[in-house]
Amino acid sequence: MDTISATAEEKKAISRKNVLVLILLSAGYLLLSYFLVGFKQDQLVLLGLVNGLYFISPVTRKFITGFSVFIVYWILYDYMKAFPNYWFNPVHIESLYNLEKSVFGIQSGGTVLTPNEFWIKCSNPVLDVMSGVFYLTWVPVPLAFAVFLFFKKRKQFIYFALTFLLVNLLGFVVYYLFPAAPPWYVQYFGFDFIAATPGNTAGLARFDAFFHITLFSSIYAKGSNVFAAMPSLHSAYPLIVFYYAVKNKLGSINILFATIMAGIWFSAVYTSHHYVLDVLAGIVCAISGITLFNWQMSKRGAVYSVVQRFTQAIQ
Repeated sequence: MDTISATAEEKKAISRKNVLVLILLSAGYLLLSYFLVGFKQDQLVLLGLVNGLYFISPVTRKFITGFSVFIVYWILYDYMKAFPNYWFNPVHIESLYNLEKSVFGIQSGGTVLTPNEFWIKCSNPVLDVMSGVFYLTWVPVPLAFAVFLFFKKRKQFIYFALTFLLVNLLGFVVYYLFPAAPPWYVQYFGFDFIAATPGNTAGLARFDAFFHITLFSSIYAKGSNVFAAMPSLHSAYPLIVFYYAVKNKLGSINILFATIMAGIWFSAVYTSHHYVLDVLAGIVCAISGITLFNWQMSKRGAVYSVVQRFTQAIQ
């Protein structure tokens, strides 16, 4: 088990070079964000958090340095707004809907329904609340797991964080190669392509309505691109967590992670945010990222050296 120790070296003042680099990175981020996606208060919150943790103490400095991997992911995701994937390739709407129906179609009332359409007919408050709760875990659980690994298994934290980033990068590539509309898009707009369609809570609106809140509506108002349904990274994240939990032999908590994983997969389809095909693509994306990262580490080449140096920097 990795431990945190405050050595004399850690207690030294931060070098002027590091301060200058952080200032330049912060200013560059604000400037680039302004031109790409416009100024938002979220950007100041992010910078305040990063700079605050960097200067508070040696431990928090290592913490935010390690979590810079997740910050890179968030910035890239945000910047996708400036480059919609439908600029580069046609959006798959009707073809994906028909493929879903042909592979996973459900006979109901003399017609064939997609699983999403079937669950709209069979929705109920219990499943609405359950799906909303599961969907709320898709970011907090990976981040909480990362915090646990940072304080308990520092090297495994780095492996988890870099695998997480790699899986997202693979997913982003597919987003641009294969733009795909989510099921709710067909339900609201049919098969016509409408650029710059705003995000939609879809079936999660029933969760908001049940509790008389606007939680999911506020979340989906900030979405980067609605035509990025395949692969479902919602489905990929819990698989990465489950893999590293099993790898690190965390015992009975693995049951919880497996339950969350299955719950998110079901909820993605139940709420009409993803087709079953999207969920399967997300699973394949996660497995591919995990396999690719492990392969690169086994080669002990340039990637392995970079990972080792990064690990040493936050030990």
